[in-house]
This record gives sequence, C-alpha cells and structure tokens, in this order.
Amino acid sequence: MNRLYYGDCLTVLEEMPSGSVDLIYLDPPFNSNRGYNAIYKTETGQELPDQIDAFCDMWELDDETQRGLQHMPVLMRETGMDDDVAQLWRLWMNALRYTQPRLLAYLYYMTIRLLQMRRVLSPAGSIYYHCDPTASHYIKAIMDAIFRHENFRNEIIWQRTSAHSSARRYGPNHDTILFYTRSDRYAWSDPKVPHDQAYIDKFYRHEDDDGKYRLSDLTAAGTRNGASGQPWRGIDPTAIGRHWAVPGGASDPELQGLSTQDKLDKLDERGRIYWPSDGEMPSYKRYWHEVDDGQNIQDVWGDIPPIGSNASERMGYPTQKPVALLERIIDASAIEGQTVLDPFCGCASTLVAAHNLGRKWIGIDIAIHAVKRVARIRLEERLGLRQDKEFTIEGVPRNVEGARDLWVRDKYHFQKWAVEQADGFVTTKRTADGGIDGRLYFYPGPDVPLESMVIEVKGGNPTIADVRSLRGVLEREDALMAGLIIMDELGDRKDRNFRKEMASAGHVELWGNEYPAMQILTVSDLLDGKRFQTPTVMGKHSQEPRMPGLPR
Repeated sequence: MNRLYYGDCLTVLEEMPSGSVDLIYLDPPFNSNRGYNAIYKTETGQELPDQIDAFCDMWELDDETQRGLQHMPVLMRETGMDDDVAQLWRLWMNALRYTQPRLLAYLYYMTIRLLQMRRVLSPAGSIYYHCDPTASHYIKAIMDAIFRHENFRNEIIWQRTSAHSSARRYGPNHDTILFYTRSDRYAWSDPKVPHDQAYIDKFYRHEDDDGKYRLSDLTAAGTRNGASGQPWRGIDPTAIGRHWAVPGGASDPELQGLSTQDKLDKLDERGRIYWPSDGEMPSYKRYWHEVDDGQNIQDVWGDIPPIGSNASERMGYPTQKPVALLERIIDASAIEGQTVLDPFCGCASTLVAAHNLGRKWIGIDIAIHAVKRVARIRLEERLGLRQDKEFTIEGVPRNVEGARDLWVRDKYHFQKWAVEQADGFVTTKRTADGGIDGRLYFYPGPDVPLESMVIEVKGGNPTIADVRSLRGVLEREDALMAGLIIMDELGDRKDRNFRKEMASAGHVELWGNEYPAMQILTVSDLLDGKRFQTPTVMGKHSQEPRMPGLPR
C-alpha cells in the first residue's frame, strides 16, 4: 500500500528494508525557513513573524552537527566508501567550517541521509537529486562518492522561468537535477518528446498531397560490386564513390526478394522518389507523419514551465514543482508497479505523478502541516484516494500509545509533533535549548506587535524542577506566557504541586481577559483538540480571544 510518513526521513529510512525502492526523487530545501514557514502559513492562515526566521534555522553548525562531522569519516568507511572519500570529507570540513558553516551543516545533513538512500535503493534503481546552483557542485561530489562516479548519468538543467532579473550578474533561471543509478543495470524507457514546429518547418520543408516531407539520400558511402553498385536509370553510384541504399528495404514486405534496381523502381511507382529538375542525384521522400516518434530528450529541459497559477496543482508552496516534471522522471526511470520514494515530499507532486503513472509511492515529510494538507487536499479531495484503503499515514500519533511510541523511537521528533499539534512553531536545534522546544505566537492587543508563549515538551517523567526551570525561562525570555506539554496525566499530589508552582507565576491581562502565565497540557488533551489559552491566534484581528480551555 502507498505510504505517507510524518517524520525525519533519516529515521524513516533507517527502518526501511534494503533495496526496497526503485526510484528516489528528492528536492530538499536549502533555505529551510522559507519552505517550513510557507507550509505553516498555508495550513494555518497565520501571518509569519520575522523572528521565526532565526528561531527555525535548520542549517546551523551546532554542537550535535559538530560531533557528527567528526564521526563522518568513520561512518563512510562503515558503509563501504573508500578512504580517499573520507579524506576528502576532512578537507571540506576544515575548509568550510569557518567560511561557510551553514553550507557545511547542510552537506552533513544530506550526506547521512544519502547514505541511507543508497541502501534502500534497489540494485537496478535510480536517484534524482533536485537542487539549485548554490550547492549543486558540492552535492555532485558527494553523490560521486556515495553512488560512485561511474553511475553518474546526467546533470539535467531545468529552465524553470524564461527570464529572471538579477543585479550585476546573469539572470538565474534554472535548477540542476543530478541523475545517478545504483549500478549499470537500471530501468530506462528511452523517453521522447514531440518535435516542435520550428524543427518541422526547418527539416520538413517540402510538401505534396501526402504531406510534409524531407529529402534523404538513396545512397551510402563506399562502392559495392553487387547490384547495389550497378547503375539505375542511367545513374551510376560507383562513379561518385557510393552505392545504392534503399530506405526500408529490410522491413517492407513488398520489397523483399527484389533486386536493388527493382526496389528503386517500386519506390518510384509509389511516388517516393524525388527527381530534381537539374538532373542531380534523386532523393527519397521521408514523410513527417511516418517518422514522428519524437526526439530523444536531452539534458536541458526548457519545455516544462513552473506551475504558475495552475489552480489544479497549486498548493501555496514557493518551491512547488510541476507534476509534469515528476512524470517525466518517473516515466523514464520506473516501470509500472515499481515503488517511487520522495523523502522530502512537501506538497506531494511526486506522489501525484507516481499515482497518475501507475507506480507505487512512499512520501516522507518532517512537517505535520504538510502531511495533513497533502492527505486532505491532494490525495483525498483531488485524487479521490481513501486513507487506510489506497494509502496510509505513518508516524502521526492517533492516541497516547502512538505518541509514546514516537517518543521512544525519536524523542526530538516527538517534541516537534507536540509543539506543532499545539499550533506552535518548533525550534530545529537538537542541543540543549534552555527549556524552549517551540513558541506559540499571538496578538496581545490591537495594532501591537506579536507576543509569544514559550513551550517545553516532556515525554518522560516530569518533575517540579522542570516547572521551576520553565518559569525561569519565562522570566528570562522575551515571552508573556509559558506552556508545558507532558505525556501522561499527573497523580493528584504531583498535579497539585505543579499547579501551585504555575499559579505563582500569576496572570497576564490581554484583550480585556486574564490568562494564566503558565499552563500545562497532556498529550491526551492535545489529541482531544484542547489548546493553550491565548488571545486570538496570529493573523486573526478579531477582538474575540481564542479560549479552548485548560485541562480539568
């Protein structure tokens, strides 16, 4: 069954069987903030505060990334890569650490995931990496190492706009798609596209009652001693160092068994011989409608425009790719019934294209809002697919047991899910975060800047020390409120102690209403639709505050 996963693709890939997918297409965001924020705004309708850009910066050379960089040469050797590749990685790390730290963080993030993609790709599989010129040269070197240079097939240039203005440089109007295979044995449909009108007008200039045609030689280089070298109608091909070469002679049943001269007579009877008025060598009429099987697709794609205002496709994402682009890739490199994987599926153009072409699909996305929107709008409403019938959603907790399982498997992702379930923005840092796993933004009053609630998530056994620590964060940070999300209901005594400590933080008055400065929700509360008490969510300038209520 087709599957849509909510989670970090690294975690999901690690749990997938080796060699289980036939084609991988990935379009990971280099500017992570823009993609993440666009998803959130599209799904929630909330305007985005400027401060979220710094808060949700995925490509940061933090302590965890630094440790991963140090371990990378060991990981490369463990996955069968040459020592020379590990040495190259060390050189990059040293060169980029201080000059381009965000790029180095991005390359580390992608490398550990590409290693897993190579493992899950079948021996006859292909992978297409979609990127822009910002880092494509670095990515190509990494993919040469992981998938091996001999398995590099193409660097495809996709012209996404006809023109693009840019100050003091040539207009950047293309993306790069790197095409690699797992081995030299891979699916390939030899895709073609129709010739354009300019090609037809240029090469098929002649026309008669049977249609447009071009002139082709009736001879081939070199002399022959047999019938193909003998004169026909007074024309001797040997005199000009050539011999007769009858087009279609081997495949036309009516020409079988005839001599070369009789074959030429037959073609002339059909009106397929063009006789020039100057007495020069005759030619063969090759009609357009007989040979138009299209031209082989080249590695510069200028015939697939971006989605623009196409309402049937648009999902509101700034980097959304057209379904036609993915259909070309899938049609070329995956046989009907095979499995296509998109580990950064976003708005699901890959999944739609795979469905249209009769391929199975697996999509992974790290944003809960993207998964929900894709399932509801693109899969159910537009394609008519039924959840749990034609596709399943994996990794989204539906009950407390599912949330606990997510916490056991990936504690960071559990925190992320809980924050987003509470309508907040997450921090992407996996290191010590000072008690902040996310923030919930709201308007504290009319015509004033946004304020926020800091959110901390505890999946294990929370203590009163956690509450006191969160209160310290509230007093230290630029926030009006603090929220704590816990896995399970508290016992009576602990509940009284928690609420007493939270109550000591007091209340804030906003929009003429009082709100507890510190609040607590359980996972069960979130799954039941309860949310933290805040004023109107951002983007809604109503005077009515949002009041979902506190637990109990």
